[in-house]
Amino acid sequence: MPEIIIDLSQFFNGNAKLDEIDTYIKKAKDLAGEGNEIILTGAAPVWLYLKIAHALHGKAKKLIYKSPVTGDVVIFDHSPF
Repeated sequence: MPEIIIDLSQFFNGNAKLDEIDTYIKKAKDLAGEGNEIILTGAAPVWLYLKIAHALHGKAKKLIYKSPVTGDVVIFDHSPF
């Protein structure tokens, strides 16, 4: 299964804007593809992580949050193996 890293800090300049959420979600979905292992990382607001994680549920087979502080945190894993 391909592993795709999505750095949310690359989605915006300066501060993320809630009125741009549809653009951020579309970009994340385009990058994620279907049925892949996705790693979300990068400096971004919690609300953006939550919205992207929700949007990728049903598209990604596995979603991981990666941070230098926490390391890898599995958000969901729908792999049967």
